Amino acid sequence: MSVVKLEQSRERIRTELDKVVDFWLKHSHDTVHGGFFTCIGRDGTVYDELKYVWLQGRQVWMYCRLYRTMDRYRRPEILEAAKAGGAFLRRFARVSSSSGQWKCAFCLTRDGKAVKVQRTIFSECFYIMAMDELSRVTGDKDMQLEAEQMMEQLIHWVRVDSSGLGRPQLPGDVATNSMAVPMMLLCLVQQLTEGRGQEVVQKYRELGRWCVQQILQHIQRDGTAILENVSLEGAELPGCQGRLQNPGHALEAGWFLLQYSAEWGDEELQRTAINKFVELPYRCGWDKEHGGLFYFLDVDGHCPTQLEWNMKLWWPHCEALIAFLMAYSQTKKPELLDRFSEVYEYTFSHFSDAKSSEWFGYLTQEGKVALDFKGGPFKGFFHVPRCLYMCERILDDVLANKD
Repeated sequence: MSVVKLEQSRERIRTELDKVVDFWLKHSHDTVHGGFFTCIGRDGTVYDELKYVWLQGRQVWMYCRLYRTMDRYRRPEILEAAKAGGAFLRRFARVSSSSGQWKCAFCLTRDGKAVKVQRTIFSECFYIMAMDELSRVTGDKDMQLEAEQMMEQLIHWVRVDSSGLGRPQLPGDVATNSMAVPMMLLCLVQQLTEGRGQEVVQKYRELGRWCVQQILQHIQRDGTAILENVSLEGAELPGCQGRLQNPGHALEAGWFLLQYSAEWGDEELQRTAINKFVELPYRCGWDKEHGGLFYFLDVDGHCPTQLEWNMKLWWPHCEALIAFLMAYSQTKKPELLDRFSEVYEYTFSHFSDAKSSEWFGYLTQEGKVALDFKGGPFKGFFHVPRCLYMCERILDDVLANKD
């Protein structure tokens, strides 16, 4: 890509980010009960009032990150929305579990009553992200302490005793290393340690190393595949679960590893991240006939059992844009920029909506819009704005240092 093309891409990304932010500011705020609506149609109409804790936490985090790090978003309405979202989370998201530990609900009614609790760690993960980032813009040390306390509980669930999650131990259930778990813990380590000083960095140093090693266990079949689930010992699992590939997840893990390798000056990890978690899932996951990334694949070529396996979803393409641009910014290898350009062209020509501000999320294999809503139980104010935000900032740096 030429400098002119890079500048044009940055301008398009900047414009798209402004439009996406405006969409959620306009349509998602519940001014009666607090928190955010996420089930939003193409025209901005709220079609379901349930509130999903993953997406509540993500939206608080995203508002705060924009407010804290980009001058044009240092606007009172963004800060107030983040604070209102944080207050809703602190009041309603936490529910007491049978073990006496605090669990976060997965889903709440509009006025904050718990509807569903998942037996996983992810609602808590996004609660931590929200509280830590909100503490940074408000100066509220209680929020930071709350985030760190919940982090300790997560670490205990993952590495010591998972019974607090409420999942029964069944005789036929095989313990697995699902890549999502160490990925999210590594993301939280990076969140909690950013700019906090050496004492906090060292507190989570061993955990960060452990997360990286757990992620690297997913490199399987002599380095030719990234598998989503492996055994606790890092071996391939039998059946569909063991053969499952999720190209978008691998790409997201790739840029998490790139951030970690840059922080610690680990060149070997950087090479592994690019070769195995960025380039490899792209080669395996890109639809050579229609373009775009498949959602799921089976490493042996069987039809995946996930019904949406061949659809093109918004978030894997967001992760691919970040991963290739970050990889290029660290190495200056032109082929990585070429890959970014290919993903960019597909993403902006298929997911971006000329008639409405927010992106579509779900396309058919052929690239046609399958579901035209702009937000739902899993699509909120996160993957699209995080991608646009990060790509704009990386491009700022690339263009500032372009020969």
